[in-house]
Amino acid sequence: MNLFDVYPLYPITPVKAVDCTIYDEKGTEYLDLYSGHGVISIGHTQPDYVAKVKEQLDNLSFYSNAIQNPLQVELAVKLGKASGLTDFSLFLCSSGAEANENALKLASFHNGKSRVIAFDNSFHGRTSAAVAVTDNKKIVAPLNAQQAVTFLPLNQIDLVEAELKKGDVCAVIIEPIQGVGGLDQGTTEFFQALEKVCNANEVVLILDEVQSGYGRSGKFFAFQHHGINPDIVTTAKGMGNGFPIGGVLISPKFQASYGLLGTTFGGSHLACAAGIAVLDVMEAKNLIENTNKVSEYFFEAIKVIPEIKQVKGRGLMLGVEFDFDVSALRKKMIIEKYIFTGGANNKNLLRILPPLTITTEAIDTFIKALQESLAELKN
Repeated sequence: MNLFDVYPLYPITPVKAVDCTIYDEKGTEYLDLYSGHGVISIGHTQPDYVAKVKEQLDNLSFYSNAIQNPLQVELAVKLGKASGLTDFSLFLCSSGAEANENALKLASFHNGKSRVIAFDNSFHGRTSAAVAVTDNKKIVAPLNAQQAVTFLPLNQIDLVEAELKKGDVCAVIIEPIQGVGGLDQGTTEFFQALEKVCNANEVVLILDEVQSGYGRSGKFFAFQHHGINPDIVTTAKGMGNGFPIGGVLISPKFQASYGLLGTTFGGSHLACAAGIAVLDVMEAKNLIENTNKVSEYFFEAIKVIPEIKQVKGRGLMLGVEFDFDVSALRKKMIIEKYIFTGGANNKNLLRILPPLTITTEAIDTFIKALQESLAELKN
């Protein structure tokens, strides 16, 4: 049997990783400024995380959600404290797409409506409803396209309000900072107005924090930069530092009932151990503080490169934009400079999503390599 060929692959085979460094099978060291799509939050193979997961693996890795699991309660309490959403409830699942799927389902159950408002260049996952609210026709099959979804531009609240007044919208789903789409984001004025019009029309406001959550923006959740109160928050990538886990954070306005939502693997003992370890390390190592410190340094230090059109994003969820396609630049950075970065739907943008443990010295290494690569590509 062969693998189903859906991923274009770089000729690199990682075999080990420590903090922000990846090693391939030849022993070559790479600086990781991408964290595997922003998944590695507290650093590769962080010792306390590894110990917690190993300890749990020695005891019990999995049983169904038909039994009591005190680790789920511990994770919920710690997540509530870390995020400030202490009055929310937590539904655990296994991925960001699954989190968004359940958020949309819950919204539709809540108000009995079915149409969703999403935004241009959005990305919310690859499962049924999650991909239907993703603005990429290449990955939306006819089966998914049956969903009732309206895409609107960011920062045009009048267009949103006009759609909500039609009375058939169950939810508005939005990323505080777009990831795959290219690091665009709504203004504070837009987010605050969005909250008001959703409340006025009894529409559920879902904040997709799958990539922007867990400190990556410089606050625990990126929506907190705007002083708003969403109805549902979804999260995943940084939540498990590489272990598959996702969460739906649900405001008190929603009523739970047996069977309303469900999952096989979500909230397993091993997943919860990973999730608890991440929160413990984030607090002990002051990683949100480090995120803000390194981000401030990045924005200032990157100014030495005149070819850069702009730097987008917040915290350590950044996009370095040029006025040309960066595919060759990104390849050169990986193959010749041994630095991982990411791409986006915006082909002129390098995506920077390092572990939150990254240092200013690593940023210096990146900037020097970027300067060299740009000069070499010109010749």
